[in-house]
Amino acid sequence: MGENHSQEAYSQKAVDLCRALVARPSLSGREKEAAETLAAAMLEMGFDSAGPDRCGNVVGVIEGNGPGPCVLLDGHIDTVPVPDPSVWTHPPFGGDVVDGRIYGRGTSDMKGAVACMAAGAAWFAASVDRAFKGTVCVAGGVHEECFEGVAAREISAAHRPDYVIIGEASELNLKIGQRGRAEIVVETIGRPAHSASPEKGVNAVLMMQRLIERIERIEPPAHPVLGKGICVLTDIKSTPYPGASVVPSGCRATYDRRLLVGETPEDVLRPFRLAIAELSAAVADFHATVSFARGADVCYTGAPIEGERFFPGWLHEPDEPFVQDVLAGLRAAGLAPRVSHYAFCTNGSHYAGEAHIPTLGFGPSLEHLAHTIDEYIAIEQLEKGVLGYRAILGALLGAQLGARSPE
Repeated sequence: MGENHSQEAYSQKAVDLCRALVARPSLSGREKEAAETLAAAMLEMGFDSAGPDRCGNVVGVIEGNGPGPCVLLDGHIDTVPVPDPSVWTHPPFGGDVVDGRIYGRGTSDMKGAVACMAAGAAWFAASVDRAFKGTVCVAGGVHEECFEGVAAREISAAHRPDYVIIGEASELNLKIGQRGRAEIVVETIGRPAHSASPEKGVNAVLMMQRLIERIERIEPPAHPVLGKGICVLTDIKSTPYPGASVVPSGCRATYDRRLLVGETPEDVLRPFRLAIAELSAAVADFHATVSFARGADVCYTGAPIEGERFFPGWLHEPDEPFVQDVLAGLRAAGLAPRVSHYAFCTNGSHYAGEAHIPTLGFGPSLEHLAHTIDEYIAIEQLEKGVLGYRAILGALLGAQLGARSPE
């Protein structure tokens, strides 16, 4: 008897792989075991190659029977921490199956989707006997929770996709855009003095108070689809800290700014610079700077990863041909996706926002389950995700698919 190429068989592969990935804890920078598990599963499913790149992103590749476009299914295998496992009803790394759900850290964000992508791509290739022109890539990326899109630059540079499908949770709806994100750092510079003689110093915290009041008057732009370019103060810290008997000489505040399509770094920083300039002209001894936050870390491979925390927004028109092709493919497979956009930031900031690659989002599970206690994914969502990724690949690579493959 030959290998079983039914929808049920590949759905079970997705369930098994999701559980195996959940059982390998994979904080950002510590994804090695999960990466090895994913690569081995891809090879077992019939991928031509699968392995890590410099940063540790696992990319599995399936070649068609001739040249054609490259379609990348992109997910990430790193997760946020579990601060207190004791408050979970189900073990966060157990992958328990209860009442049609798989429980565990990363099930919805987004090891379940990565498992669906791998199984859906393998099912697509097997069901058409590789009679398609082009290349399928499935990526399990690293460090996404810390640096959206930074490790993804390695993937796009190596594989040069013509289309990208982001697998972040969308409840199987089609996402055509997202707001971007920037972390903006403002710093005020004072002059230290003993707190018994405060008049001899310049209090950086009081200067920051003035600056915050001025920044709060900045009106972020708005977009008819993506909404407001929100700007929120998220932290503040003085120097020295803790301050004992000293007028603080420095103060640093961070703002989370949600970006709209087409906003450049200069666009975003301009109103902050204007606020600083106005206060510098009006207030004696006022000195301040503004910049984007930068992050740096080390990948599990030992490679350094760093980047400025500016991740662009992106948006496609719903009537663009590739959007309509994917919609038609999903509907032909029996799914009923709605067209909308992500409310949060994804690797699409790189693929669509930076590299301008046609990009869509489609993923199993509910958006609000990410990062929660007792995170789970419904097995029904996994099953439909496998079906959906197969349909998307058929639509973008011009392969004719039936509703099911033969047993």
